[in-house]
Amino acid sequence: MTFEPDAIVVGAGLAGLVATHELVRAGRRVLVLDQENRANLGGQAFWSLGGLLFVDSPEQRRLGIRDSYELALRDWLDSAGFDREDEDFWARRWAAAYVRFAATEKRQYLRDLGLRVTPLVGWAERGGGVAGGHGNSVPRFHLTWGTGPEVVRVFAEPVLDGERRGLVRFAFRHQVDELVVEDGVTTGVRGTVLEAGDEPRGVRSSRKRAGEFEFHARSVLVSSGGIGHNHELVRRNWPVERLGPVPATMIPGVPAHVDGRMIGISETAGARVVNRDRMWHYTEGIHNWDPIWPDHAIRIIPGPSSLWFDATGARLPAPNFPGFDTNRTLKAILASGYDYSWFVLTQTILEKEFMLSGSEQNPDLTGKSLRRTLASRAASGAPGPVDAFTRHGVDFVVAGTVPELVEGMNKIARGPALDPADLQRQVVARDLEVGNAYSKDLQLMAIANARRFVGDRVARVAKPHRILDPAHGPLIAVRLNVLTRKTLGGIQTDLDSRVLRPDGEPLPGLYAAGEVAGFGGGGVHGYNALEGTFLGGCIFSGRAAGRAMAKR
Repeated sequence: MTFEPDAIVVGAGLAGLVATHELVRAGRRVLVLDQENRANLGGQAFWSLGGLLFVDSPEQRRLGIRDSYELALRDWLDSAGFDREDEDFWARRWAAAYVRFAATEKRQYLRDLGLRVTPLVGWAERGGGVAGGHGNSVPRFHLTWGTGPEVVRVFAEPVLDGERRGLVRFAFRHQVDELVVEDGVTTGVRGTVLEAGDEPRGVRSSRKRAGEFEFHARSVLVSSGGIGHNHELVRRNWPVERLGPVPATMIPGVPAHVDGRMIGISETAGARVVNRDRMWHYTEGIHNWDPIWPDHAIRIIPGPSSLWFDATGARLPAPNFPGFDTNRTLKAILASGYDYSWFVLTQTILEKEFMLSGSEQNPDLTGKSLRRTLASRAASGAPGPVDAFTRHGVDFVVAGTVPELVEGMNKIARGPALDPADLQRQVVARDLEVGNAYSKDLQLMAIANARRFVGDRVARVAKPHRILDPAHGPLIAVRLNVLTRKTLGGIQTDLDSRVLRPDGEPLPGLYAAGEVAGFGGGGVHGYNALEGTFLGGCIFSGRAAGRAMAKR
C-alpha cells in the first residue's frame, strides 16, 4: 500500500465520518477501515430518524419554548444519575461540554454543512414525573429535514471529496482484529480482509476470510459502534438488580454488524472500559414485516395516549406512559415476570400519534419532499408505513370489540391469557374520566399538559376521547417487545477523545468516539438518555477526536 496515512479510522459510521471530515479540513491523510462494504457508509446513523437535541434554538423560541443551558444541564445530570466517582469522572465533564455545545455551536456547525431541521420541535422522553428527576423539562427533539441519510450526507460528501483529492483512502471489508501497540504507543491495526460482497446496506454480510492486513499511522481512532445486535453481550452485561431479569426475547433495532467487537479488542490493547451495565433498550419494539437485517425490529415512537398494559393485563402505573421514562417502564414490564407488554388504543390515536423509528419508515421526511410530507400528514387515515404494519405486522391486532381484541391478543401472547372482562373494566374506568376537562387519571393529566404545547396539539397528541367510542374505532392492540439499541457505557476517554488506560493516563496514539466510547467519556448519558442525543454524541465526540488527531 503506497498511501501513507497520518491517521487511521476504524469504523465508517457517523462518528468516524465526522472525525475524518475534521482531519481532511486540517489537510491530513486518513485511512478509513470498515468491515462492511461501501454501501454501508454512515453505519446505523443512516437508519435513524435524525433527531438532534438543541438548546434554546430559534425553532424552540418560535414555538414559545423557554430553554437554557442551565435548565438543559440540570435535566441531563438529573437523568444521568452519575454515582460512580471514578467511572463517571470524565462522563460528567463530557455531559457539561456536550450540553454547552448543544446550546451554542452545534446548530450553526451543522447548518454550515447544509443540514436543516423541521420547524416543529418534539418532546421525547418526558420523564418520571418530578422536576428534579429524569426527562426533558421542555421539547428539545429537532427532527432533521432528510432524517438519518441527511445527517450522514453532510459529513460523507466532504469526506468523499477528500477521497477524490487523495487525502482519504477507504478500505472496506477490512475487519480489525488487533490494535498494534509498540512500547506503550498505539501505532496501527492488524486484521482480516473479508471476501468482497455487493449486499445492499444493512443486509448481513459474509465473514469468510480472504486475506490479512496491517497498517500503521501516528494515531488510530476506534469509532466502531456498540453491542446492539450482539445479544450474547447484551445478556452478559444486563443489570438484573437495576432493571430486572434478562428478557428471554429481544429483537435488534440495529444491523447485524453492530457487534461490539472493537470494545474487547481495545481493552486487550490497554484501554479502560467502564459502565458496561448501562444500556438503552426500547420497550416499544415491533417485528418488521419487511425486514432488512435478521430479526429486524422497528420502534414505535408513540404519543402519550395509548393505554399500556403488562403481559398479565394490568395497566402500568404512573409515570409509565408512552414516551415518558424508558428505563423505569422497562423495569415495570419485566417485573411482571414476562418480557413484553401491550398498547391498547383507537384508530384515531394510531393516526395522530404513531410514528415509526427509521429513515426508511418515513419516506416523505427522508426524501425532503415538502409536498409529500404535507400530503401525508394532512391526509385522513394512518401514514402509509404505519398502516402497513397494522395490516401485515405480526404484533398488531385490530378488532371491533374488547372480547374480539383480547381473543386476538391471546393468540400472539407469549405469556398468560388475558381476561376480556378485566381489560374492559380498566378501559371503562379510564373512559369515565374523559367527560370533564380535568381528571384524577395521571395519564389524562399528562395528555392535557402535552396539548398545551402547540407542536404536540397540532402534530402529535390526539384529542382525548373514549377508547370504546365506536366513532374512533376500530380498537387496536400492539404487542410490544424489548428492542436492543444503544450502548451507554464503553471506552473511557478525556475531552480530546483520547483513550485512557486503567491508571487514568492516556494511551498514546489511540482515540475513541461515538457509541464505542459511550458517546464520550465512557458514558456521557449515565443511566438514562434524553433522546436526540445519540447522533449528537457521535458528532461531538467525533469532532473532538478529529481535531485532536489533526494536531498530533
